[in-house]
Amino acid sequence: MKNPVKVLFKYLKRIYFNALRSIAFYPVLITSSFLLISIIVLYLENTGVFNNWKQSSSYLFVQDYETARTWLSALIGGILSLTVFSFTMVMLVLNQASANFSPRLLPGLVANKKYQIILGFYIGTLLYCIVVLISLGAYGSKTGSSGLSITLSAVFALLCISMFVYFIDTISKAIQIRNIIEVVSSSCMESIKEFQDDQTGAVIGLKDYDTQGWSEIACITSGYFRGFDTKLLSEEFKDSVNQIEVIPYVGQHLWEGDAIFRTEQNLSADEIENLLFCVYMSSDRHVENDASGGMVQLMEIAVKALSPGINDPGTALDVLSHLGNLMAKHMAFPAMSSSTVENSSLVILRNYITTPELLRIVIQPIRAYGKSDSSIMSELVRVLIFLLRQKGVSPLSKKALETELEALKIDLEENIGNSIDRAYTSTIMNSTYD
Repeated sequence: MKNPVKVLFKYLKRIYFNALRSIAFYPVLITSSFLLISIIVLYLENTGVFNNWKQSSSYLFVQDYETARTWLSALIGGILSLTVFSFTMVMLVLNQASANFSPRLLPGLVANKKYQIILGFYIGTLLYCIVVLISLGAYGSKTGSSGLSITLSAVFALLCISMFVYFIDTISKAIQIRNIIEVVSSSCMESIKEFQDDQTGAVIGLKDYDTQGWSEIACITSGYFRGFDTKLLSEEFKDSVNQIEVIPYVGQHLWEGDAIFRTEQNLSADEIENLLFCVYMSSDRHVENDASGGMVQLMEIAVKALSPGINDPGTALDVLSHLGNLMAKHMAFPAMSSSTVENSSLVILRNYITTPELLRIVIQPIRAYGKSDSSIMSELVRVLIFLLRQKGVSPLSKKALETELEALKIDLEENIGNSIDRAYTSTIMNSTYD
């Protein structure tokens, strides 16, 4: 039986993260703030302090009714046009990014908080001016009662113009592929550092931990595995003495019926239901900014750049230079780690993406699309040699890298017709063990 409180907690947590990822979150928040500001300012207009201020500094406030109405009407039309123009540009940028780079980049560009804040400020200023214009009609020719709010509308208009200039500068840089690669790469590196920080207190490097004889629990839905939240476990489950292995790594796709858990002790039907309740699944491969997902995005950029319609090997080479550094950091991850649930003797074993799997989903597609380009093949060899030379490379990782080098050698011989190009790349490959 599911705990209603934990069901509500999971539901609210999902809503919270969906709201943060929504393009409407910041605009709605900022627009609501502007509505509140307009109401407060209109309320304070006729208080004694503000009346004295308006009399002593009358040059700061619009006193004529027709001037105030004309100004607000022009401002509403101007900001509406500014909003439409700005976000027409966003749609054009997204269309270009989808056509030239990868459609997987669209969520990241749309979710850019800078654009959301600018959109929110535009719409908020528009709403503020509409509220003030309505109040102006209610007060009639008593424009002194709206002088402060009209002055504030002028300040907001100046800020909108400044934001528009900033927006043009930002959007022109955002579409440059070099900047896109840098942003995705930086996000991956931050995810790796966060993972390393989260491992404080966990026991890592369980190379000889054998869980093959344990009981398996099947996944009840298809999708991408996004995590396992121990906070959703029931108190009775936490009190049990058991060890649970979370089989998939974050971002791995599971089909209904695939094994998702292994448990040392057999579980009852209610305990299995509770365990599956703690799982987060998604139908979107790139819904989270995890390290492996970011590297997959970089791979997709490289593959799109190598397609006949784009034919931009320079972008693919730039991607490979970033992937080499990211994979070197990622290879330091343990294959498995264990941690104890807080205030419990329950042990959770978590699996992480292995080097063979990472090579399969990141390097192999680039090799398949770039196998006829000697510059791409040479750079792939250099990346793999760089990874082999990292300190503390595990035997599993070393074997996977050597296997990938052998696959590169086969593709090189079969697809590069120029013997000089083959000889150059082979020379780089032979330096692996120097």
